[in-house]
Parts: sequence; structure tokens; C-alpha cells
Amino acid sequence: MKKAERAAVVLSRLAEIYPDPPIPLDHRDEFTLLVAVLLSAQCTDKKVNEVTPALFDVAGDPQSMRALGEAGILEIIRPLGLSKQKAAALAKLSGLLIDVHAGEVPRTFPELEALPGVGHKTASVVMAQAFGVPAFPVDTHIHRLAQRWGFSSGKNVVQTENDLKKLFPKLSWNDLHLQIIFYGREHCTARGCDGTKCGLCRELFPKRKKPVVWIKP
Repeated sequence: MKKAERAAVVLSRLAEIYPDPPIPLDHRDEFTLLVAVLLSAQCTDKKVNEVTPALFDVAGDPQSMRALGEAGILEIIRPLGLSKQKAAALAKLSGLLIDVHAGEVPRTFPELEALPGVGHKTASVVMAQAFGVPAFPVDTHIHRLAQRWGFSSGKNVVQTENDLKKLFPKLSWNDLHLQIIFYGREHCTARGCDGTKCGLCRELFPKRKKPVVWIKP
């Protein structure tokens, strides 16, 4: 099966399994989504979703987040990894949204990536999930499965993103990146599949015998 054929199978199968993939991070609007994605760095979505309700109840907009301040933010998000850095970033980010963007989350990649604590992946998630702009954020699940399915060499997440964007239709990106994440969590897991065990791996590579050693991002 050629790469394009494998891509067509993945699109079809994942659409059947996850016809309407939900956004994994709980949020209320564009700002709270941005906050949740920032907090999810080196942390599970489940843990973030446990912490953010208390944060959003007292700081669900840039004005109240800035008023809460770094110390107040830290007190709430302390259970999360890198909590000190994230608290500092959120305090500064909220101030910039008020002072530079009239309290609104910007809608361009350059403006988002200029905010404290916001890298390309975070900006891509916000652009895709808040504003519907086609983007392909690459997390560890997507990076792993792109290698297992022969879509990318796994050199780095930038290369993986570029390879996937070239391979799949632009209009599929926003749903597909979520579908791959869910499939990677539930079926083609890091330890539960080695490229020879899950349903899609067996369908895409029926003759594959050796495990795929994936390069971590």
C-alpha cells in the first residue's frame, strides 16, 4: 500500500471511529481555551481539566486573570507541572491581551506566538479549535503515529507537521489531528502497540513483523 493509499485509509477509518471528535480540554470561550492549552504543556488533559474549573470561576477573562496575579494563579494551578512558569506566563499574557489586543484573543499565528508561554503548537490548537482556521498541531500521539504509519520520518515535530499537511487535505486537518490523538490514546498507544498490533497498523502494514521504534519529540 502506497503512502497516499494509507492516508486515504486513515482518513476513512478515523472518520468512522470518531465522526465528531470533541475538544479534549474543557473551556468556555477563546480565552479559556488559550489558557487551558498553555497549561497542558507537559501535563495530561485530564489533570488540566481537574484544575481549570476553579481557575475559570475566579479568572475566566483577561481582566480577572490579571487582577488575580501571578501568586493567585499559582495557588490554583500548583498541581500542574511547570506551575511557576505557567503562572508567570498567564499573568503577563493577560496583561498583554488587555493592553495590546483590547482584551481579545488575537486571531493570527504571529500575534498568538508573540504571547508569553504560547508556542506554535499552542497557537495552532487555538487557531484550529477556537477560530476554525486549518492547522495541524502535533502532539506526542500524532508524532508517534505518523512514524508508525509511515507518514513522516519522525525527525522532529516541525517535520512531522509539514509532512502531514502535505499528505492530507487542508479541510481535514482540524478534525484529523483530534482523531489521531484519540486513536493514539485509546488504540495505538505508546506501550500497547508497536506498529504491529492495533487495527490500523495491521491494516496499513499487514506484512510488518518488526516493531517500529519511534523517535520521541
